[in-house]
Amino acid sequence: MSWPKGTRALVLINAKARQGQSALQPVKDRLEAGGLSVTVEPFENLPEIARDVARLHREADLVVVCGGDGSISSAAPAIVESGLPLGIIPAGTANDLARTLSIPLDFAAAADVIAAGHQRRIDVGTVNGHAFFNVASIGLSSELAQKLDPEIKRRFGRLGYAVVALRILVGAKRFRAIITEKGHRTSVGSYQIAIGNGRLYGGGNVVEEKAAIDDGNLDLYSLEMRNLWKLAIMLRAFRSGTHGAWKEVRTAKCVEFDIETRSPMPINTDGEIVTATPAHFRVPPRAISVLVPSDATSTAGRFPLYHN
Repeated sequence: MSWPKGTRALVLINAKARQGQSALQPVKDRLEAGGLSVTVEPFENLPEIARDVARLHREADLVVVCGGDGSISSAAPAIVESGLPLGIIPAGTANDLARTLSIPLDFAAAADVIAAGHQRRIDVGTVNGHAFFNVASIGLSSELAQKLDPEIKRRFGRLGYAVVALRILVGAKRFRAIITEKGHRTSVGSYQIAIGNGRLYGGGNVVEEKAAIDDGNLDLYSLEMRNLWKLAIMLRAFRSGTHGAWKEVRTAKCVEFDIETRSPMPINTDGEIVTATPAHFRVPPRAISVLVPSDATSTAGRFPLYHN
């Protein structure tokens, strides 16, 4: 179902994103061809995105974010508050949210999805009030986010991730944490604790094999092996979401988690460091409406597709 002619689309574009600038013209052309009236608003940094939405949402009928997963998550709280639907142009490195929702990675095709107007309501994970769609993590991934220079991301993409990750693995050490779930406190020694809201993260790894972005739950895993190099033989399990079958991986599913560490540790949400422990995680269910392909069914197979 297409939008009424003259529907106003606010397009937020990160010109610093790896593919952001090259996406603008084809996106604008396809949206306008679909009858949408387009306003383009560039942003220079992530905090600016939410301010732009808060400032301009009354002049729009939908918000389109052209950038990576971190940009989309940064926009989420303001978009939820506005009540407007979200369109996604995947112009980042991993684009895990787009992959989860079957949104094409081709800019023009993604714009056509937005112009078609099919909507689906999905969950939004939060940690200490900061939104995330894919995963929030403490430990290895946070170190990676801190040490991965933006220029490396732009020039080398996933290869840059791999090189920096190898360096981090060489010197990695376990940390102590307390995980609280439904009032029960568990002390663990872990290399990484990750809490997923969606299904995919890290360029195609699966949070948990039955995880869905509209199931109203968060999925936690904690890497508690003694020898980190055992990860090498577990990689296939992480790609399929079956890593919970390994005794060295603690898993849990809940609507809220609390995590404490001996000293504050940074938390990476969808590729960006946004807060630190102690951390409270929760999931507002179906908090935002996203524009998706007409044939995109619920990842969990339990929830219907919403239409405009």
